[in-house]
Amino acid sequence: MIVTVVKVYVKEEHVEEFIAATCKNHEGSVQEPGNLRFDVLQHRDEPTCFTLYEAYESEEAAAKHKETAHYLEWRDTVAPWMAKPREGTAHRVIAPAEKSQW
Repeated sequence: MIVTVVKVYVKEEHVEEFIAATCKNHEGSVQEPGNLRFDVLQHRDEPTCFTLYEAYESEEAAAKHKETAHYLEWRDTVAPWMAKPREGTAHRVIAPAEKSQW
């Protein structure tokens, strides 16, 4: 399993549009083969900062995500709304190790 945590800083005037576009991406992402989770989080104390928590069964499934129409639409739509480039960090899952626990 692989988890990628993506931090996104959005220009204040585009926060609501970003939320709408990202929720649309979420809806497509959770339907993908190999997707275990795709959470969209808004920081409570910094409402222009978001974290995307993406969990996939494999590197291949995570890579396929970046080829989907919903991801490509999201990427191109939100790019001009970002205050700075998004930061993604890949993680190796230690626990839970069993897919059934996701």
